[in-house]
Amino acid sequence: MNLLKSNDFWQFACNLYSKGDMQTRLLDYQNQLGKNVNLCLLLYYLDSLNLAINQTQLNKLEQSISEFDKLALKPLRATRAYLKANQAEITDYAAIRKALLGAELKLEKQQQQILIDAANEFEFLEAVRPNNMSLYITLA
Repeated sequence: MNLLKSNDFWQFACNLYSKGDMQTRLLDYQNQLGKNVNLCLLLYYLDSLNLAINQTQLNKLEQSISEFDKLALKPLRATRAYLKANQAEITDYAAIRKALLGAELKLEKQQQQILIDAANEFEFLEAVRPNNMSLYITLA
């Protein structure tokens, strides 16, 4: 069906991430609750389109990015954190950090594409005031 466009989602996500305390909130979801920022952004995007998902669909979205998150994004984040903690010993730390941030941004965009591809397989429910995040955040 391809209702959702990855470019539209990317623009929405970049805009939302930069607003107010959203970056802090999303990183808290990630670091304190173990939630995926891109999935959170997608859920906010669906809310903005008045589209609701159910638990089964949420599970499918999580599964669609699980391996990519585990094998690509999380190791890169761990590398950045290690280098930051040891930057005094890292020759040319600033250039390495910049390159890693660029790579991470590209991986984030790829993960968003994976989410859009998975979501485009769904039959969405139209809702006046969807709150897809509550479904995700309340998961244990």
